[in-house]
Amino acid sequence: MVATGRVPNTANMGLESMGIETQRGFVAVNEKMQVLTKHEDGEVVPGVWCIGDANGKMMLAHAASAQGISAIENIAGREHAVDHDAIPAACFTHPEIAMVGPTEEQCIERAEKEGWTLGKSQGNFRANSKALAEGEGNGIAKVLFNKDTGKVVAVHIIGIHAADLIQECSNAVAAGTTVQELSMMVHTHPTLCEVLDEAFKGAVGMSSH
Repeated sequence: MVATGRVPNTANMGLESMGIETQRGFVAVNEKMQVLTKHEDGEVVPGVWCIGDANGKMMLAHAASAQGISAIENIAGREHAVDHDAIPAACFTHPEIAMVGPTEEQCIERAEKEGWTLGKSQGNFRANSKALAEGEGNGIAKVLFNKDTGKVVAVHIIGIHAADLIQECSNAVAAGTTVQELSMMVHTHPTLCEVLDEAFKGAVGMSSH
């Protein structure tokens, strides 16, 4: 594996002349994608927005697209903020890896800081008939949730078509759907999404495998 990394292409744009400081080339923005003069306690630069890799919030094409739409909404006077915790990410390896929300370590820290209890449930591809039929029984889906409210905080998937499966979880995070609600939603059989169904049911003590 070769990982070369990426850097924002913001040099020689005259940002300094507008009083805009960057960190390793990244431009500071607020939740409306308005450019700030600096990352710590920066002030809004009137009439300037920054989306995508240049702001470093989430270096993914679909995140940049969401930020662009949000910026236009704010420019048009329709206030909007992107929830980056609800944006999924995927690695197209074998097996595929996908996630939405913080890492488990970050979830533990957040729960401790905010005073709520973190719950964890897991579904396994080896218990999924479609995965077994594809010869891809290795893999898991891990759901991290707020035990006090039932809301899904993060989901991590390793397995066949993880990049496709994560969207259901992203929608749940964005909508504030609870594991109680998700556990009662019917999933098509036989499909890979039943791995998630198993994890959601496990979160409320209804696991069958």
